[in-house]
Amino acid sequence: MILKNFDKLIGSAIEAREQAYAPYSAYKVGAALLCTDGTVYQGCNVENAAYGNTICAERVAILKAVFDGKRDFSAIAIVGGKDEICSFAFPCGACRQVMSEFCTQDFKIVLFDGENEEIHTLGEIFPYSFKSDSMK
Repeated sequence: MILKNFDKLIGSAIEAREQAYAPYSAYKVGAALLCTDGTVYQGCNVENAAYGNTICAERVAILKAVFDGKRDFSAIAIVGGKDEICSFAFPCGACRQVMSEFCTQDFKIVLFDGENEEIHTLGEIFPYSFKSDSMK
């Protein structure tokens, strides 16, 4: 599915952010993953006192989709901030690694800071991670 306008996907990420559990950082993140068939999966960050056990919104959305048997993704919208959405929330290294397991280099990462959107590809933000064609 090709979207020229990511407003609905961003709206879904904003909605997902409301479910975030972030008692330690107070930084709430929401993500909305778009499958190539048009299905959207939402995720939010879930923090833990053992901070390494925290899981990011992006991975929640991807893992929910994988659990449902989805493997083909075209874009993800990500929003984050403390009191309000206020800055671009780029995926962390662990999220980028998980994305590279399931997504192509042209997978779109849509960031929204409350006013503006910025679109990157996974290949731009994680350029040396892709398996060779023979491994896929």
